[in-house]
Amino acid sequence: MFARRSLLRLTVGLVAVGLGGRSATAQTVLAAKLLEPGPLPEKVFGVADAQVTVIEYASLTCHHCMNFHIKTWPAFKAKYVDTGKVRFIAREFPLDPLATAGFMLARCSDDAKWYPIVDMLYNTQEGWAHSPKPLDALTQTMKQAGFTQETVEACLRREDLFTGVKQVQERGSKEFGVNSTPTFFINGEKKVGALTIEEFDKILTPLLAGR
Repeated sequence: MFARRSLLRLTVGLVAVGLGGRSATAQTVLAAKLLEPGPLPEKVFGVADAQVTVIEYASLTCHHCMNFHIKTWPAFKAKYVDTGKVRFIAREFPLDPLATAGFMLARCSDDAKWYPIVDMLYNTQEGWAHSPKPLDALTQTMKQAGFTQETVEACLRREDLFTGVKQVQERGSKEFGVNSTPTFFINGEKKVGALTIEEFDKILTPLLAGR
């Protein structure tokens, strides 16, 4: 039921911005495929029946992703997610082993701690990601979230998490053409780069017209 409702909203949104014929069909198919769950539980913000779905592929060691998270995400969340207009899905696309480790550690905590950990890692990125000994620095940073040396090492030995994060990345690359971060899909339309709130406004206004 949820998939059908989401697909209907996506179709209406595409028609509203004038994507007719085969283009609309192709866009709708892509948008529906993007909504299919991957190997790991989705990290979702917002209501299930929001008119627009935004999917972000990001890397914890990406400076542009950090800029989006710190400078744009708070305003975006307040304006669009918290008001029920947009559903936002965050997916892993690690650019290096260190980012993979960070995503694994975020997933090792319970669901309630995933966002605070990701938020902490973006806000402290300059300290751990560019350290002469980045894994040691990452471990020290994770201790602020209640981890110990032992729990960090145990988490990073989890083959299921490593495989899951890599599969999310590989699916993004192979099926959706993601090759840099951050990459956003807005009702299936691909946008690359750390969009500002003003750029999101221009994209989302016609999609949300009449809501």
